Amino acid sequence: MERLRALLLTARPSQSIYRRVEGPPQGHLEEEEEDGEEGAKLPAHFCPMELKGPEPLGSRPGQQNLIPWAAAGRKAAPYLVLTALLIFTGAFLLGYVAFRGSCQACGDSVLVVSEDNSEQGLDSHQGTLYWSDLQAMFLRLLGEGHLEDTIRQTSRRERMAGSAGMAALAQDILAVLSRQKLDHVWTDTHYVGLQFPDRAHPNALHWVDEDGTVGEQLPLEDPDAYCPYSATGNVTGKLVYAHYGRPEDLQDLRARGVEPAGCLLLVRVGETSFAQKVHLGTGDPYTPGFPSFNQTQFPPVASSGLPSIPAQPISADIASHLLRMLKGPVGPQEWQGHLPATLYRLGPGPVLHLSVNNHRTSTPISNIFGCIEGFAEPDHYVVIGAQRDAWGPGAAKSAVGTAILLELVQTFSSMVSNGFRPRRSLLFISWDGGDFGSVGSMEWLEGYLSVLHLKAVVYVSLDNAVLGDDKFHAKTSPLLINLIENILKQVDSPNHSGQTLYEQVVFTNPSWEAEVIRPLPMDSSAYSFTAFAGVPAVEFSFLEDDQDYPFLHTKEDTYENLHRMLQGRLPAVAQAVAQLAGQLLIRLSHDHLLPLDFGRYGDVVLRHIGNLNEYSGDLKARGLTLQWVYSARGDYIRAAEKLRKEIYSSEESDERLMRMYNVRIMRVEFYFLSQYVSPADSPFRHIFLGHGDHTLGALLDHLRLLRPEASRAPKASSELLPSLGFQESRFRRQLALLTWTLQGAANALSGDVWNIDNNF
Repeated sequence: MERLRALLLTARPSQSIYRRVEGPPQGHLEEEEEDGEEGAKLPAHFCPMELKGPEPLGSRPGQQNLIPWAAAGRKAAPYLVLTALLIFTGAFLLGYVAFRGSCQACGDSVLVVSEDNSEQGLDSHQGTLYWSDLQAMFLRLLGEGHLEDTIRQTSRRERMAGSAGMAALAQDILAVLSRQKLDHVWTDTHYVGLQFPDRAHPNALHWVDEDGTVGEQLPLEDPDAYCPYSATGNVTGKLVYAHYGRPEDLQDLRARGVEPAGCLLLVRVGETSFAQKVHLGTGDPYTPGFPSFNQTQFPPVASSGLPSIPAQPISADIASHLLRMLKGPVGPQEWQGHLPATLYRLGPGPVLHLSVNNHRTSTPISNIFGCIEGFAEPDHYVVIGAQRDAWGPGAAKSAVGTAILLELVQTFSSMVSNGFRPRRSLLFISWDGGDFGSVGSMEWLEGYLSVLHLKAVVYVSLDNAVLGDDKFHAKTSPLLINLIENILKQVDSPNHSGQTLYEQVVFTNPSWEAEVIRPLPMDSSAYSFTAFAGVPAVEFSFLEDDQDYPFLHTKEDTYENLHRMLQGRLPAVAQAVAQLAGQLLIRLSHDHLLPLDFGRYGDVVLRHIGNLNEYSGDLKARGLTLQWVYSARGDYIRAAEKLRKEIYSSEESDERLMRMYNVRIMRVEFYFLSQYVSPADSPFRHIFLGHGDHTLGALLDHLRLLRPEASRAPKASSELLPSLGFQESRFRRQLALLTWTLQGAANALSGDVWNIDNNF
């Protein structure tokens, strides 16, 4: 009886005992004693309770009979078990509530999950951080005050690529990154061919007398103003106004009886990028398709995108003076501008002599990198970058992006100190040589292309982020459209109190996508990531509603002018961009399944096929068809739907399966790079965004030649000369290049070769 009584007294204080089971450690559970003797402990010889039957004859006198206790124990056992379960459940729920209440101060061992995308930790003792907690942490740590100060200070520093000022700024930024909680910080130096003005022989514009003598010189805007990569030399000709200088503008001139060949063309800034007016490419044009590392040895070669004619920027005052000298027909209404000239006539006008003496110099440029390694997929990179250099003050051009980049680095570093760790690696990059045609970013892509197309998930560009505050545009790959929509609903509008950015844009246009989404421009670093490397990319921009930012690419792009144009709202707009980019990075770096909409390209193909269908009758008359493209598009749609169903029915906790899906999803953009053309000859191989005969745009331009009025088509953009007419052999080759790239994308999205529908 004494032995049994001792067991009951020991068990009574908590009513249930959780005992470690011998074997592999599984953690332990404890119940606090509520009452009873303080410090009571189980005997060292504790063993399970015995229930004994009647004592055999001859047992010792005075031994207690245990049968009544055995019966009582048998009846009470179910109640004891239920009581234990109830206590355990209550304790578990109380512990969970206490944990969730203190989640933001969980310390150094916190894993990140989204509310609908729960992650299992690699360590069973690690906590869990939900999307709402993580979003709140990010917004709390993001500092608005630092942004304006950094924009102001950066815009006041001389930072032309290759200059001493740029070298000093690079060292300062490297020091800032080195002080943060980053896993890796490093630089990458390229030696590129950059053009600069010749101080001894400055560029000049002169009047030419009637007898052909070069006469009085016209003052240029600034001796430092020039067009990088312009052809050098001397040219003389009559002046003609050519609007924006696009191919369709030149066609329009000819249609109005003005021949631009052999003339000096006066063109407006805007509509097309400086890259398209001067250098049809990005990166170092003297090592096209290859990286410009110092040890690299290539035979002398120049990009086919380099212009063959001299070009020189002039001031608005000189342009207005020249416009007043033009004769000939008045330009169309849409060609009229705002300079103080009565009417913009087409010309011809007076004869001018232009002399361009720029010289090329091998110049070192340095990109700066900082990385936070992911814990689950460290070999998959979410990349964000901003141009650092500027020809002038460059407040809007690069100071804003640099400030936002540094603020995001510091914010994510603080988040790491508070326990955040992304699933995928975050890569922060400050680019050099951006004003010369995204040279720094393109050279990095060329140098590591074989790695990046396998490992880079998305690129986010911070260039040209704040050019106003009325409108918001996202120049992006279709894969990111749905994610951008979701993030816009999470970010407050900087100039409409109480509204999100999404509510601001749909107030103007119920179709938010038509209002916001734009194609990637060629003069953006984001363009090369997608069109050259096959990595989905996005660039955000706030803009003015009724005008372009007038100081871009000029010495008037100062902090003061930008601040004045935004009427003091510069900090708020920059903060909105930082919030948008930061939350995009969080989703891309921590969601179990990459939030890229791989089905979107089916809609893109369908939209383009609608343009091709216009010519199906013309092709049928020649015994030709577009059926191959239709079939490939159908295969892509089916492959995307099949993958979507596979993902829906799979277990998210299966890390191996999730990684396999992510690899297929993140490479969708790469699938649309034509594998049938050389990156050295056609660097922009993307069939929707690129340039060359392999693109859908080139095929459409070729089909326009089936119609007699094709030579007057205002939107024609192909290099194919209308005088050549439609060529069946060329059409068949273009169709094959396009079709098999699209079919290859469908096959790759299908997964393993045994899952591919090979009845094409």
